[in-house]
Amino acid sequence: MNAVRYTLRQLEYFVAVAETGTITTAAERCHVSAPGLSLALSELEKALSVQLFTRRRAKGAVLTTAGQAVLAHARTVLVEADELQESASMEGGQLSGSLTVGCYTTLAPFVIPRLLTGFTAAHPRVDLSFEESSQPVLERDLISGSLELAVMYGHDLHPQLGFRPISALPPYVLLPIGHPMSRKRKVSLRALCEEPLILFDVSPSTENFQRTIGKLGIEPRIGFRTESFELVRCLVARGVGYGVLFQHPKTDVTYDGERLVSRPVLEDLPVTEIGVAYLASRRLTQRALSFRDFAAAEFTDDGVGYPV
Repeated sequence: MNAVRYTLRQLEYFVAVAETGTITTAAERCHVSAPGLSLALSELEKALSVQLFTRRRAKGAVLTTAGQAVLAHARTVLVEADELQESASMEGGQLSGSLTVGCYTTLAPFVIPRLLTGFTAAHPRVDLSFEESSQPVLERDLISGSLELAVMYGHDLHPQLGFRPISALPPYVLLPIGHPMSRKRKVSLRALCEEPLILFDVSPSTENFQRTIGKLGIEPRIGFRTESFELVRCLVARGVGYGVLFQHPKTDVTYDGERLVSRPVLEDLPVTEIGVAYLASRRLTQRALSFRDFAAAEFTDDGVGYPV
């Protein structure tokens, strides 16, 4: 057997540069100096006898064709090395190591507290952390390998991703106190279509709403667009318009102290699945598998958010 001339640390730095696109950002991620990382990268290229990156001042570090091929192998080696360490530590009966889970921004308040405290209590030796972002960014990070798991919506997922559902959310209507329809048990979206809609305009929530409303064959009148979940609620409570959301806070009091009314949608519309996404071709660590199963079990009974 030939002696291995590279180190796992060098592979870690290489993958970090490939995923971030710059040596400076990769060095920050790996908590090492940029010159030190650059030297390790050069030593790795020398050990492998191949150029991994084309370094350009304006474009950062761009993978060569050979670098792209090495990247897939490097990720496999790092996962297997991690699994070896994890397997050895599990001889003591407990999972250990680090796990970073992505989470769609507006889902975060509904899922992170329960998953963080519950999973950590069950597996205290796992260093669990979360990164909040939009769904497109989460999908990108899952495919690149910088994230192993992400809690997100299940529709329109990239074909390379797998998905384990943990909950399903029906749409509901938000109305100001005193609205003529606020006393109804359920509210028709058709009946509201001429009133101004406060649209929560963040992907994939926008597309999810358009798909939902499209099934009714109506065109809502957009009053305001906002990327803030809570601003939708505040504007509705002030009588500016109505809203349609999926996640439901436990309280109907807004940040500025106003009250509003939440009602189920009268029309028969599909629910939206929420779950844990992952790269289907990637072999998940035991930590990730355990987290995915824990998340599914945690929300089985009452789901994400609160019923209307």
